[in-house]
Amino acid sequence: MKQWLWLLLSMLISTSVFANTMYPFGTVQQDAQFNHLLRELRCLVCQNQDLVDSNAGLAKDLRDEVYQWVRSGKTDSEIIAFLTSRYGDFILFNPPVKAVTVLLWMGPALFLFMGFCVFWHSCHRRNGHD
Repeated sequence: MKQWLWLLLSMLISTSVFANTMYPFGTVQQDAQFNHLLRELRCLVCQNQDLVDSNAGLAKDLRDEVYQWVRSGKTDSEIIAFLTSRYGDFILFNPPVKAVTVLLWMGPALFLFMGFCVFWHSCHRRNGHD
């Protein structure tokens, strides 16, 4: 039984070590920056997955590019600026508030307000006819 536990434990440890060897970094800050960027960037093929979770070929290519940029010392803003100039704001999970995206950000509040107005109007109309 002890041998099975050791085997299971060694398998779990080896998978986490293997994950870090795919993209090795010199510092912990670079590793954190890389992981943060991959969580912030959307896979353009899958559309609802970040670059960490996607298995698409384009996502792997983007992971490799981001890895090279982080290794070369580029900042988050430089990497994001390049990717948004190349792919547009769609690559970001949280696009900035612009004239183009204002409906995206304000739409839920607008629809909630419209629903409240319809509800109020129907209740007010019902009370007027009683």
